[in-house]
Amino acid sequence: MANAAYNPFKQQLLSGGIDLTANTVKALLVTSTYVFSASHEFVSDLAGILTNGRSPALASKTVTNGVFDADNTTLPSVNSGQTAAAIVVYVDTGSDATSRLLAFFDTNVTGLPFSTTGGDITITWDDGANKIFALNG
Repeated sequence: MANAAYNPFKQQLLSGGIDLTANTVKALLVTSTYVFSASHEFVSDLAGILTNGRSPALASKTVTNGVFDADNTTLPSVNSGQTAAAIVVYVDTGSDATSRLLAFFDTNVTGLPFSTTGGDITITWDDGANKIFALNG
């Protein structure tokens, strides 16, 4: 699979249903048991979420010239013995049934896949032009 945005997120973004800077945006890790589908809409659609594999809210979020960025984030004490295969970014509402999926990353992500050891995991977002993700013409 390649990095991609979820179609329901694209629809919500274009219709004004999501404000990335105002909403609580987080990242989570999934195993290879999750098979990406562009039609997935909510965290409850995911399989293989790592135990304790969710980040706190992304800090210092910005949207500039169609590019979404935030500070790097650390997932504290992710349970050991798991293999992270991809990162999913989502809007957290407090319920997996309504927490909207934004983007899926499994390609060109340094370190993926990796095995967890019970320690902290830091996600370092791209410092290039696309940052976390960009709307490209």
